[in-house]
Amino acid sequence: MKNIILIFILLLFYNETLSQRVYKKPQFVKNWSNPSKHPDHIVLNFSEDPSTTISVTWRTSKDVKVGYGEIAIANESPAFISTANTIKAQTTNFNFENVVGVIDRKNPKKTTFNDLNHNYHSVTFKNLKPNTMYGYRVGDGEIWSEWIQFTTAKKESEPFSFLYVGDAQNYILELWSRLIRMGYKKAPDASFIIHAGDLIDDAHEEHQWHEWFMAGGWIHRSLPSIPVPGNHEYNPQIQEDIDQGIKRLSIQWNNQFTLPMNGVKGIEETNYYLDYQGVRFIALNSNLMIEEQAVWLESVLKDNPNKWTIATYHHPIFSASRGRDNVELRSLWKPLFDKYKVDLALQGHDHTYTRGRVQPYETNILDGENVKDETGTVYVVSVSGGKMYRVKANWEEYEGDSRALRDKVGNNKQLFQVISIDGDKLSYQSYTATGELFDAFDLIKNKNGSNSFIERKNEAL
Repeated sequence: MKNIILIFILLLFYNETLSQRVYKKPQFVKNWSNPSKHPDHIVLNFSEDPSTTISVTWRTSKDVKVGYGEIAIANESPAFISTANTIKAQTTNFNFENVVGVIDRKNPKKTTFNDLNHNYHSVTFKNLKPNTMYGYRVGDGEIWSEWIQFTTAKKESEPFSFLYVGDAQNYILELWSRLIRMGYKKAPDASFIIHAGDLIDDAHEEHQWHEWFMAGGWIHRSLPSIPVPGNHEYNPQIQEDIDQGIKRLSIQWNNQFTLPMNGVKGIEETNYYLDYQGVRFIALNSNLMIEEQAVWLESVLKDNPNKWTIATYHHPIFSASRGRDNVELRSLWKPLFDKYKVDLALQGHDHTYTRGRVQPYETNILDGENVKDETGTVYVVSVSGGKMYRVKANWEEYEGDSRALRDKVGNNKQLFQVISIDGDKLSYQSYTATGELFDAFDLIKNKNGSNSFIERKNEAL
């Protein structure tokens, strides 16, 4: 009898322990993501020359018919606001009915549909002074945001750093928030953030975009975002799209971001380039029109006065996970990366970490710290959100001549990257969500435009 009672007690304890391990998704109050008259979803973007312009976009309820941005050179006195200039915003009503929300792929009948009706406002502040701190605020003339500070780029090729993150996508407010905030804490002087696609999970779902803006908070308002769309930024928009298998760009994308309009016609603000202090940043849309972008890409690479070139897009040229090979991308874009010596490719999609490189010709590769050799483009896949996959076995199947060398992998880690440029040196560091260094390397620019590679992964975990 005593043994039966003991077993019963142990079973109760075991079941209670199991019940404590069941993850409970947070619930949000009704209308939590609805806009009000107060500005929210405030985000900074580069849309023209980063040394003399900055763009800010925000959201309000449809009741706010007009918007303004105010800007002034910041100084130590609170009286700096007395010198502010006021610019009227471009206001767009955002009115859609029966928009596909969360898609339940296992049970389509559970797919949600939403009505959206609010306003977006956008201002581009122009004729700014390079390398100058400004304060700005946005509002309707009576209801205003706080004063927010940013610094314009320098005209010259001066040292700077920036953050790069892969897919936020899932558990955004729950788990991505800690990652992006640790990134800012680790690199408070970063100039901007690159988001390599899949910022959310369901393209048109306003609630998930609200999570993204809440998780980043004032970081989105102070640090310009350079985003590219992932496959999850493309979904059916209405029931007819579901029936016909049509996917469309997130209806929020072009309204809530104000990005350069210098890319391929038809995919504006998802494909573009900008120059920042000696680096050409090229944003590519890996979801569609990749042949047209290849033609555009060659023109942008061919006419490039900058010392460094960094490309970002969502689907990896060298995938990190099984069954996700992107042959067409590799056949169209990689030869141009090779020809014009693109230094670094920042990617997402595979929800794990892989870092490797392409050798321009046969070299003797040695293991160990401070190994130097000639290298072609360095390719990185990283993930910042809470959804994880497993790393695939190798890269050999992608390159028959074994020129693709995978140097570092990581599973089940939320990561952000801090990348710094200083003259002839590019330094790369990857950090975990708890701030530990996970990976590192340097590129040294040679006089002939090629790079020497310095392996530093032994400094990390």
